Amino acid sequence: MAHNPQAPQGPESHDPAGSTQMFRAFVDEGAPRRAQAAPAPAGPRIGLIVGVIAAVVIVAAVAWLALG
Repeated sequence: MAHNPQAPQGPESHDPAGSTQMFRAFVDEGAPRRAQAAPAPAGPRIGLIVGVIAAVVIVAAVAWLALG
């Protein structure tokens, strides 16, 4: 009988990765399918809009004070 070092005998032969893969396949099977594309975050865009509005308000206030 040839000794195979790739397949240990005893309690070390249990492969938890195989069980994890089977569990993930089971969970994914029952999960509803969702769209892969998520909407882009609006954080930077909102900040840009607020910044432009603030700049317009400041320029208008300076012009009003200069002319008044």
